[in-house]
Amino acid sequence: MQKLHNIVLNNFTGEQSWLSEILTQWTMWYTEDMDGRLVQKGVKDLKHLAVRLSKMFPSMISEEKLRGGLIKFITSSKHRCVNSTLSFKAGLTEMWAIRDVEFGHEVNDALMRFFEHCIRFVKEIDKNSSAVIEVEMFKQGLEMIKVQKKIAEHLGVPSSLITNDLAEAAFFLCTYEFAVKAVNSPWCLLFDEDDAKVMEYASDLREFWKRGYGHDINSKSSCILFHDLFSRLDKAASDNTLHQQVSEAVTVQIGHADTLLPLLTLLGFFKDAVPLTSTNYASQTQRSFRTSHMLPYAANFLLVLYDCGEEGIRLQPLLNEKPLTFPGLTDQQASMPLYEDVRKHYRDLLNGCDFETECQLLKNPAEV
Repeated sequence: MQKLHNIVLNNFTGEQSWLSEILTQWTMWYTEDMDGRLVQKGVKDLKHLAVRLSKMFPSMISEEKLRGGLIKFITSSKHRCVNSTLSFKAGLTEMWAIRDVEFGHEVNDALMRFFEHCIRFVKEIDKNSSAVIEVEMFKQGLEMIKVQKKIAEHLGVPSSLITNDLAEAAFFLCTYEFAVKAVNSPWCLLFDEDDAKVMEYASDLREFWKRGYGHDINSKSSCILFHDLFSRLDKAASDNTLHQQVSEAVTVQIGHADTLLPLLTLLGFFKDAVPLTSTNYASQTQRSFRTSHMLPYAANFLLVLYDCGEEGIRLQPLLNEKPLTFPGLTDQQASMPLYEDVRKHYRDLLNGCDFETECQLLKNPAEV
């Protein structure tokens, strides 16, 4: 980002008046120490999320259950996630004016940063540039080259200076300033709607091959989280059936986009008929796999059990507080199928999807 700003300052030769803000007023506000940190906007987002969820589910997310230890918090060890957890809790305690007690949380990287512990994923995908070759091919394609040339023309600098990385940096500056600082960034003037769609596709393509449907191990790396979720749901359903108090009414697990996307992929959400590639941008305009919708800031995925009496125990999935429909269960009542039907639908994963097995490196033929 700093490199892009320096290029504009040192190479600008045009007369565009709209660039005056970048040239004379704009200063680089993003610093290296901000990497991985939760900005103040994020603190507010998590507090507001806690309040909204408590209003959506007042019988579950309540002061009584929080004080009674029936709401559990689990987080990644990363600073941003720990602060997100603290902010979520603060949203509840401030709303209920709780000042006499603090509520703890568990740090569990094996669960919330499973991707670091899955050796096969690390070796074959994360540390392997060929795993995302489609992304590199798209960056070298006509769509991206056109965007880079337009950026150079807007800035009045030689087109050779605007690389893929710098085009991405300009787009990030535009989106960060809008999302984090709530301002109309002058950097956004470098992109029209068509340019933004190309940049969005480049980002989606990377996530597709790095964390999504591009490689099987991407989703299978989340097996440990998948089984953890269903074990908690099973326990809650069992407690309810036995007319016992549900020992863990709510579990709040806070991780990363890299935690959530593999799980959504494993569950089969947002899967398009045709994979995203470097050559089918034009035909993917109506794609379901769109990370700006799936994984905004403060993204959240909810699995909510309902006791519907004679209609049985049902499970409702929500993404970013909006109901989803489980893939393959579209004929069920609205977005709330019987929990037992959900378990049947995912029975192969429930009976398999072993993290240790999936994540071990495949042996070379000579070693077999």
